[in-house]
Amino acid sequence: MSNDGTVARQSRVTVPSPGCFAVIMVPIVAVLIAASVLTVMHHRQESANERNKAEALDRTAALAHSYARDVAAAPNGYRGQEAVRSIAERHDGRLLSYARSEDSLTTTVRFFGEYEDTSMFGVSHSRAYHCYSIVLRKRAEGVPQTRTSPLEKCDVT
Repeated sequence: MSNDGTVARQSRVTVPSPGCFAVIMVPIVAVLIAASVLTVMHHRQESANERNKAEALDRTAALAHSYARDVAAAPNGYRGQEAVRSIAERHDGRLLSYARSEDSLTTTVRFFGEYEDTSMFGVSHSRAYHCYSIVLRKRAEGVPQTRTSPLEKCDVT
């Protein structure tokens, strides 16, 4: 009380205890750690998925070269469209176009390679597609010469 009989106001300054500061900071730090761990995991998964897809596309190139060798090895010249289609299917490909002349065969084939795509929710199986133009021509000696070229765009029919 003051001298004149009224209640005096007191101003108190309170300083939080060190324990209160820890109670506030621990959840914030935990969230930051969890977020950084999830970010790193996501980056690693994306890198692995890109690497898996690149490997699958490399396999499509090997399939295209193997397909070209099988078509070139056909006895009695170049095979008919159905035979070429079945060779493409054996090599995980889909024949998109077929053009044959006296001394050449030009095909466009879409090949696929399977790979695992990983996310935080599990693993899924995906396919990477790539189209190739395969041109086979007979040289003067009658031996077929092959040229396999990857295409930028696939015209799927």
